[in-house]
This record gives sequence, structure tokens and C-alpha cells, in this order.
Amino acid sequence: MPKFLRIFLWGLLISFLGSLPLGTLNVAAMQIGIQESITNALYFSFGSLLVEMAYVRLSLVGIDWVRKQEKLMKAMEWITLAIIVALAVGSFIAASHSNGEEKNIILKNNMHRFLLGMFMCAINPVQIPFWFGWSAVLFTKKILLPKNSHYNIYIVGIGIGTLMGNAVFIFGGKWLVQRIANSGQYINWVIGGIFTLTAIVQLIKMMRHKDAVHKFTHADD
Repeated sequence: MPKFLRIFLWGLLISFLGSLPLGTLNVAAMQIGIQESITNALYFSFGSLLVEMAYVRLSLVGIDWVRKQEKLMKAMEWITLAIIVALAVGSFIAASHSNGEEKNIILKNNMHRFLLGMFMCAINPVQIPFWFGWSAVLFTKKILLPKNSHYNIYIVGIGIGTLMGNAVFIFGGKWLVQRIANSGQYINWVIGGIFTLTAIVQLIKMMRHKDAVHKFTHADD
């Protein structure tokens, strides 16, 4: 297999599989697809994956600087937690309306969904440790080398993999809504529950210093 194709496929596979577990961004993309449109959900995904690709690039070339920004990353983590809580509350409020068409409070704004995706991804620092870890594995196995050409094809694969993972949620959520009566209300309850569970798990990890950001910034301890 050609070297560049191998690097591309590794980036795509890791990103795709990493996008499948329930998380803030993919569930938010699904909610936008359900309550607004597929186009807006794709705009949101493109915005988030663009920032993710920038973070990966940063983790590849400036990892020592990133690891020193503990206070900044911790602040971003708390902001992310606050947004997850707001998404959970907004979903429950939306679900309480009998027609199930009420929007989540986070989505009640005129911000372009591409910019919203960029913003929500930018304040989520968890992806930095995730990609640092996987990139380190690929470096160790000599699959990825410290070359710009390798970085570029790797990042392209990551972007496409993230888009594919989000597409599963966007189109899958739309498909379910179209086939279940009164599904909008049920979906909001489920999404609210997912965000609540995510917030609780994240808070516990942060309080116990078991979160990814803490492990990443204290890797040498």
C-alpha cells in the first residue's frame, strides 16, 4: 500500500471511529439536522472539523507549548461543561412542549451553523490529548513521520473521517424522526439524557483529576 494512502486511511479510520461514541459535537449536529435542516447540520460539522484539523496540526508541531497552557485548557474545559449542561436543560425544555418542535436554547440564535460548529469545537480541549495520543502511536510505529507532506495527508484523512462519523448521526437521526410518530419529543428527551450523562461523567473526572486534559498536562508527573 502506498505510504500516503496508508497515512490517509489511518487518519480517516481513527477519526471516524472516534466520532461514533456519543459526544457533544456529534449529538449537537444530529439535533440541528432534526430541528433545522441537513444543510445546517453539515455546515456545523464542517466548522467543527476545520477546528479539529487545526488542533491536530497544533498538537503535531507545538505539543510542548500546548501542554504548558494548563490554566487555559482547564478554563476551556469548564466552559465546555457549562455548554453541555445548557444543552441538556435546553433539550429537556424543548421536550416538555407537546409538539416536540421547540428548539434547544443553544440553537435559538442567528449564528451561522458553520461558525457555531467552529466555536463549540474550539472550546472543547479534550480532542487535543486524544489526537496527541494517537499521533504518538503512529510516530512510534513509523507510520507517520515528522514531515509536512505526512501531516497534510494525515489531517485530510482526519477531516473526512470526522465528517463521515457526524454524517452517521445527522442522517441516522433524521431517518429515525421520519419513521417514529411524535419522535421529535422523544428525541429531545433522549438527547437531554445523553447530555446530562456526559456532563455528570465529565464533572466527576474533572473533580477527581482523571480527565484527559489533566492527564495530558501532567504526563511527566
